[in-house]
Amino acid sequence: MPTTTAESPGTRAVRPFRDGLVALDPPRLLGSRCAACGTTAFPPREFCPSCRAVEHIDKAELATAGRIHSFTIVRQAPPGMPVPYVLAWVDLPDDGVRLLTTVVGTQPEEVELDQPVELELTPFGTADDGASLMGFRFRVTTRGETR
Repeated sequence: MPTTTAESPGTRAVRPFRDGLVALDPPRLLGSRCAACGTTAFPPREFCPSCRAVEHIDKAELATAGRIHSFTIVRQAPPGMPVPYVLAWVDLPDDGVRLLTTVVGTQPEEVELDQPVELELTPFGTADDGASLMGFRFRVTTRGETR
């Protein structure tokens, strides 16, 4: 799976903040899947974290829908970081993956365990060459809603 870069005349290039982690079009997290035992990992690994296989580790596009497993509301952060914000462990049940991410789309006090969330891309800064860097986060969705 190639990393997606978007650029048109008169616009700045857009690319993931880290190669091999995020596809831009369509937005997807990129992981790895072990052909030997079926374990999926994020971020992608060169070996299987479950069976330790080093061969037949395939690239995998991960599901965009997940659920909040656990979370905390961050109220104190370095200068320049707006607070409060939600930092959560999100489960991607279709892939058997749990990842740490920020969650947006609702007031921090309204976040709940098992709440449905969906992947979205977000600006992450600017590269030395002027390209816009994109990261990811998850947005709370209405129970059962998917885009």
